[in-house]
Amino acid sequence: MATSGKNLSLYDAAKLPSGARYRVGIVVSSWNSEITDALKEGALEVLNAAGVKSDNLPVHMVPGAFELPLGAKLLMDATRPCDAVIAIGAVIRGETAHFDYVCNAASQGILRVSLDTGKPTLFCVLTDDTIEQSRARSGGEHGNKGVEAAVACLQMLDLKSTLYSA
Repeated sequence: MATSGKNLSLYDAAKLPSGARYRVGIVVSSWNSEITDALKEGALEVLNAAGVKSDNLPVHMVPGAFELPLGAKLLMDATRPCDAVIAIGAVIRGETAHFDYVCNAASQGILRVSLDTGKPTLFCVLTDDTIEQSRARSGGEHGNKGVEAAVACLQMLDLKSTLYSA
């Protein structure tokens, strides 16, 4: 396993771009809430530390991972649109092919929102075989993917700002 024995959520806070001028939405699947709540908290911790104001951090729930792309798109198109969205979910393999369809739809849909809007839309959807693997990636031995998504979100906002402000 590529992440064996590694905490991938370690980052240099001093190198974290400021988020003070951004509105960053978070859309969270309520399915597997033990996992998605932990991912959300990890993302919020980073965004708050980077200076994103609480009134610029809308958090909305959707039923499951399949609904994440539309939730992200709605946040991008809202009356107060977001500059970026982090889509948080957890799909744990079951006994049927449902896992494959949901994972594919969520990943392709989130990618499409990002490309269609030109705004960072971060994929923070765990696609694990077991609940133990999800726990290890939502605050356990492999860190918190919500932290990683928030760091990547700030980096992408900084990249966009750098490229379009010159």
